[in-house]
Amino acid sequence: MSVRPPPPSASIAAPLEGEKMFAPSADRNSADICELIQSLVLPKTHALEIASGTGQHVSALATAMPDVHWHPTDVDPARLASISAYTQELGLTNIAGPIFLDATAAGWGASMPAVDLVFLTNLLHLISADESRTLILEAAQALSPGGTLMLYGPFKRSGVLTSDGDARFDADLRASDPNIGYKDDLDMRTWLSDAGFARVAVNQMPANNLAFVARSTSS
Repeated sequence: MSVRPPPPSASIAAPLEGEKMFAPSADRNSADICELIQSLVLPKTHALEIASGTGQHVSALATAMPDVHWHPTDVDPARLASISAYTQELGLTNIAGPIFLDATAAGWGASMPAVDLVFLTNLLHLISADESRTLILEAAQALSPGGTLMLYGPFKRSGVLTSDGDARFDADLRASDPNIGYKDDLDMRTWLSDAGFARVAVNQMPANNLAFVARSTSS
């Protein structure tokens, strides 16, 4: 996954004290994401976060669900350091050390121990359609039988951008790189089905976002 410069309208992570970083968008949607994921996981399970970013989400999740073991990842060394800084500051023992993972590269899903949940937030509009399909296929490989994939972010609905803000942001993204931008909810269903997910629920989330929750087969 190449590191692309964000468009001017993107939410940027700012440095805090030490190695910690702060992303306003992560702060805004953290509570809603926690509530959704709490409904998806059981105690003592393992959850893999793709593109953990600053570490704000996984820190909130680990605090809210101390019986779940969390595995954060990212491609950016500065963000990996920020995740570690949040974990150490909060004294959280149910977060594994963050690791480098390019989730758009083929082969990673079968190369790591299986997990019960794979989730990501606000990434798919920043990568290409081909990269998105690879990520979904690899996530399916990383899941235990009966595991869950959750994909959160902004999406088109049946090819339509449903707010002026989404239209502006999508245009900014495509101006910075014509291969990226909002993915369509119908394409998402196809890609999830192609990856072997037979059961897909689409949750309406605040700020016009969607969360796709896909269950893998039980065997």
